[in-house]
Amino acid sequence: MIIAIDGPAASGKGTLGKRIAGHLGLPHLDTGLLYRAVGAHCLASGTLDDIAASAEAARALDVSALDPESLRTGALGEAASVVAARPEVRAALVDLQRRFAAQPGGAVLDGRDIGTVICPDATVKLFVTASPEVRADRRFRELAARDPLASYEAVLADIHKRDARDSNRAAAPLLKADDAVLLDTSALGIEETFAAALAIIEAARARAG
Repeated sequence: MIIAIDGPAASGKGTLGKRIAGHLGLPHLDTGLLYRAVGAHCLASGTLDDIAASAEAARALDVSALDPESLRTGALGEAASVVAARPEVRAALVDLQRRFAAQPGGAVLDGRDIGTVICPDATVKLFVTASPEVRADRRFRELAARDPLASYEAVLADIHKRDARDSNRAAAPLLKADDAVLLDTSALGIEETFAAALAIIEAARARAG
């Protein structure tokens, strides 16, 4: 069983994907970390503006070496959005993501194009979203715990910029798959979101027999 979870920045899809994977005993891949890792490499090497270098960094990526905590900074979110807009980088990471999804028993993957490009035949497709203001507030609270200089206004501006870039890029833009179930979490807490997602998954499994 492959579960594809897509949605915009700070929609909570990563937290939800990890929770679902743990509940169902499936491996989980937050594909945004792949792009953050590429962005981190390019920032460190001064090659963020170099398309060829970012594509090479993507081809050399080792999933087992990813450190989620070090990759979840605001600066890397912006760098990830920059490299993710490049067809060369996305192409380099497609096979890696598909191999992860093809594991025996299935997997849970979350990102921007899982249900539309990476796993179009996924058993379950969720499109998780929330209003920009709600997403910015969630991200701000997360960042403020680590950075006392974090600004809600700056986070909201970044959310709007990333939404525009993700939705308008030529390569695999952020889109809701036609057969994905929309899950708006604007007014939902973590437990309510998890319960709603499980209900959608169980319904899909029942239909699949």
